[in-house]
Amino acid sequence: MISENMERLNQMAKERGHPFKILIVDDEEWVGEVFSEFCDVTNAFEVEHARSGLEAVEKVRTNEYDLVTVDLIMPEVSGLEVLSAIKKISPKIPVMVITGNATDRLVNESGLLGASRVLYKPVVFEDFIEELTSTLK
Repeated sequence: MISENMERLNQMAKERGHPFKILIVDDEEWVGEVFSEFCDVTNAFEVEHARSGLEAVEKVRTNEYDLVTVDLIMPEVSGLEVLSAIKKISPKIPVMVITGNATDRLVNESGLLGASRVLYKPVVFEDFIEELTSTLK
């Protein structure tokens, strides 16, 4: 299944003529790097990072992305606030929430705010690629 999803992603990127641009938002640098490594197994993605909610919102304001991943629990600006701001700036952009400690209430609220998917940490490679494929179709 994983190789099928990677082939599908490569084909989708080839058909559109350029890679999918993804913004990974997580205050923990190593987590963002792991997700980047997941994306690096295929040529279908161009990845950027934001280490804070404020940085993420500014990047979405000034760039176009095909998908954003957002950690729910971050200092200063929460993932819910980031999700809400992103949806106001660019309502059609899919936002995938990735969380390790969120309560059911936070997860439900993220869905109400427009999150396209929710993944729970630790995220395994196969699940990450499957969710990217499904979301970007």
